Amino acid sequence: MSAKAAARIAILTVSDRASKGEYQDRGGPAAEDWLRRIITTPAEILRRITPDGRAEVAGELRDLADNWHADLILATGGTGPSPRDQTPEALADVINMELPGFGEAMRAANGKIVATAILSRQTAGIRGKTLIITLPGSPNAIATSLESIFAAVPYCMDLIGAGWVETDPAMIKAHRPKT
Repeated sequence: MSAKAAARIAILTVSDRASKGEYQDRGGPAAEDWLRRIITTPAEILRRITPDGRAEVAGELRDLADNWHADLILATGGTGPSPRDQTPEALADVINMELPGFGEAMRAANGKIVATAILSRQTAGIRGKTLIITLPGSPNAIATSLESIFAAVPYCMDLIGAGWVETDPAMIKAHRPKT
C-alpha cells in the first residue's frame, strides 16, 4: 500500500460563551485528546470555536468542508433542546446525506450513564467527501459518544473518498470488510 496523506480533521466547538472567551472550551481539547490517543495514522487536526446559531454553525461547517477540505469534522455542543442549540439544524442545511445511526448509537451509549442523554440531538452526515459528526459538549459525553461509533468511522470515510484513518486496535478496532 502506498503512503497516504494525513487525514484532515476539524473540531468545531459550538458555544456562545466559549466563542466570547467567557468560558474555557473543554469539549474541543477533549475531542482532540481522544483522537490523538486512538488514531495511529498521521492526522492534521484543526480546532475552531463558533457561537451557537444555525447560520453561524452552518457557515463554519461549509468552510471547513469546502475550503479547508476536512475529511472529518467533529462539532461539539449545540445539540441540546435549548433555543440556541441549533447544531443539528445547521448540519441538515449543509449535508447531502444524513447518517442517523451515529446519533442513535451515541444516545444509547450515553443513556447507560445519564438519563438526560435522550435530550441530546447528535447525528452525522456527509457533505461531499467530508464526514460530519455532531457531539455533545461535555468531555465525558464526547468520549462515550466517540467510543460508541468510531469503529465505523474509518470505513465510512473510505466509502466517501475521504482521507485514510487507522486506529489503535487495542483501543478501538476499526471495522473494514475483508477484501
